[in-house]
Amino acid sequence: MTTATHEETLGFQTEVKQLLNLMIHSLYSNREIFLRELISNAADACDKLRYAALDNDALYEGDSELRVEIEHDKEANTITLRDNGIGMNREDVIANLGTIARSGTAEFLKQMSGEQQKDAKLIGQFGVGFYSGFIVADEVAVRTRKAGTQASEGVEWRSKGEGEFTVADIEREIHGTEIILYLKEDAKEFADDYRLQSLVRKYSDHIEVPVRMPKTETAKDDEGNDIEGSEVTTWETVNEATALWARPKSEVSDDEYKAFYKHVAHDFSDPLAWSHNKVEGKLEYTSLLYVPGRAPFDMYERDGARGVKLYVQRVFIMDDAEQFLPLYLRFIKGVLDTRDLSLNVSRELLQQDPQVDKIKGALTKRALDMLKKLSKDSEQYQTFWNTFGSVLKEGPGEDFANREKVAGLLRFASTHTDTATQDQSLADYVERMKEGQKKIYYVVADSFNAAKNSPHLEIFRKKGIEVLLLSDRIDEWLMSHLTEFDGKSFADVAKGELDLGDVEDEAEKKAQEETAKAKEDLVKRVKEALNDGVQEVKVTHRLTDSPACVVLPEHEMGYQMRRIMEAAGQKMPEVKPILELNPEHPLVARLEGAEGELFTHLAHILLDQAIIAEGGHLDDPAAYVKRLNSVLTA
Repeated sequence: MTTATHEETLGFQTEVKQLLNLMIHSLYSNREIFLRELISNAADACDKLRYAALDNDALYEGDSELRVEIEHDKEANTITLRDNGIGMNREDVIANLGTIARSGTAEFLKQMSGEQQKDAKLIGQFGVGFYSGFIVADEVAVRTRKAGTQASEGVEWRSKGEGEFTVADIEREIHGTEIILYLKEDAKEFADDYRLQSLVRKYSDHIEVPVRMPKTETAKDDEGNDIEGSEVTTWETVNEATALWARPKSEVSDDEYKAFYKHVAHDFSDPLAWSHNKVEGKLEYTSLLYVPGRAPFDMYERDGARGVKLYVQRVFIMDDAEQFLPLYLRFIKGVLDTRDLSLNVSRELLQQDPQVDKIKGALTKRALDMLKKLSKDSEQYQTFWNTFGSVLKEGPGEDFANREKVAGLLRFASTHTDTATQDQSLADYVERMKEGQKKIYYVVADSFNAAKNSPHLEIFRKKGIEVLLLSDRIDEWLMSHLTEFDGKSFADVAKGELDLGDVEDEAEKKAQEETAKAKEDLVKRVKEALNDGVQEVKVTHRLTDSPACVVLPEHEMGYQMRRIMEAAGQKMPEVKPILELNPEHPLVARLEGAEGELFTHLAHILLDQAIIAEGGHLDDPAAYVKRLNSVLTA
């Protein structure tokens, strides 16, 4: 037994204590995945040593045959998993095994519900890796040494998962990491050759590093009996140990693709779709891209970890190579293996390599084609859209070249269904357009109900013209970049002059002009009463049930975007709305017949109500209440 020195007991980061408690008590239905997670970590450690050794072959320390080994001891009730990868020093051990070094841990814990199934699925989303060992073990010990360091710089980490862990210095001749799991009483089933082999083949068959287990063979005499003392133990490779992406598509089953996704994404759920392509010619690369079924916890952190695993001729380079996909496709997972990038690139140089842009363009096209294919299955695509739709909406503003393609993948709520579900495509909308309609109409509001009940929709509902109902925070920004689709321009129904195209006949337009002329005196009086409160007052034909509405100039920033910018601390220039009055409404008729102070109060009340109906905020709510009360008691 190696003597341990410089031993210290440390406490886990607070979130880790909570996480360990959750894993130990809530993951029973998925407990077998502990082996997949530990093998994945070991394979990553081997990949990292292979990459580091490109510059310094001495790091192999004479043992360049990278591998993962698993053995068990039924009597001691332990499982040991070791690799001869990069290993860790004392600082690495404390940092990697004492904390969760990924952002968003607190956010993750907030989502925990206590429902076992739900919790189990969420844990996969957060890639907790090493800690999964505590699902089956009462105690976990780790012995490790970083490649290239002295034998005296070995480290032992030990914990029972109860809030503390000990770290000690040990002598360790070999580099790499060894993990010993002291199994719980109800987890003895895993200390079994057949069980371990089946789990390796189920979850880790595609790992490029060979996963080996001991195999003992005994010589037999002529009568078939075992010869005592003739036992010979050899190491047998249990997995295929070939890079799945390098195999022909015809030889890879759907189950293998799904298993590989779970390895790459550290997810428990199956992917929604995948695309496996080998490109030869001027550029040579293989890509395997996946659309996940669930969102990672840090999806909305634009600086969070994202990108594909990058290999150059099967040599692992980096985990999150973000340069190969645009930001709006940051949910895509997968692997890129190319021979066209030099191996000694740093992240900065990689970004400037002209080959990167070419590969990025090709992978973006692949990803969008994969989503287009997925969209033919409306149920599966709806699952995707509900999860990643708001991220995909960043596309038209970030990727001009593919704007039309991204637009075809977008989904919206609309007056066609009048439900909050975003399931209507722009192609569907164009197909349903009325004869004579030249524009795609939309309304933006802070909530779906505010959009659905906007007074601006009244004339559109009357004439049966469909309007897109936009209520996501990103929607107004999206529409500022999405100017047309299929040759049809977009029009915000709450901005500028109302233009229904040829849906309105000449007689209607003439009647509207005559009404506007007849109400010129009223319009003038209202403008004088409201003074600087409005930019303009006019008679409208866009309302059927409401007495008034506010409209912004066509190229002015909308109310929703203004509120978002203001909330972010951006000072916005004041914009005065245009007040439009419905000449057919009884309140407007009453206004026309009022005089003096009553007229002024009614004019302000109509303006304030129009702003409220738009989802806006009044500068002086008390004044509005006071005026309303005075009119009600008059």
